[in-house]
Amino acid sequence: MTTEITPLNYQPYLEALTAFASEEERREELLAAKAEYFVHTGELFEDDRFFELRMASFLDHYLFDRKCQATGRTPAEDFLALKQAEGAPDAGLYEAFTKTVHGLFEVRKLGKGYVRLRELYSAADHDVTERRQTVGLDKGDIIEARLIPFDGALVFSQAFTFHPREAAKAILAEVKRRKKKEPERAPLELTWECAKRAVKSERYRQIPIERIYDFTQHKL
Repeated sequence: MTTEITPLNYQPYLEALTAFASEEERREELLAAKAEYFVHTGELFEDDRFFELRMASFLDHYLFDRKCQATGRTPAEDFLALKQAEGAPDAGLYEAFTKTVHGLFEVRKLGKGYVRLRELYSAADHDVTERRQTVGLDKGDIIEARLIPFDGALVFSQAFTFHPREAAKAILAEVKRRKKKEPERAPLELTWECAKRAVKSERYRQIPIERIYDFTQHKL
């Protein structure tokens, strides 16, 4: 019998990693990471409708992407090394947190129990196990997401940024332009810039989406 793969399966391991990464000796790193992240992705307020999702995105970035000054490794890499040194029997499961896939994705197909996504820069397709109803998600939508390879399947982390459907054409065009004209720029730059534009679209609903996602306008 196959075990159903859901985010809840990895939740206890994520909680252990989060506790490790939040210890007092890492507090300064955590605060610095938070300040840096919201400079890049847009200021966040507690009464924002999307507050929880954005905080989840920050936590993902801190745990899985940001290198700590003291060790030169991410908290996920540090925790994996600790578990391996201890000879923990579940150490291999923590390796999943060092191999996440993060970026901008286009929804290509909504299947039974899975979502097929295409990462915009690499054009690689990923089938993500998803048992929950994908309410409001349609083919052609652009999302920022993080995929975790856990127990033989890809699953979503709990952090998403949903970009308006009206913005999809502009985002796809900007990816194409940057790959051709500015290949030296990291894909993460556009992911964060789009996140900042998503914040603006939520706060200033009177401004047309096409104007907010006009990438010829660099001031946000």
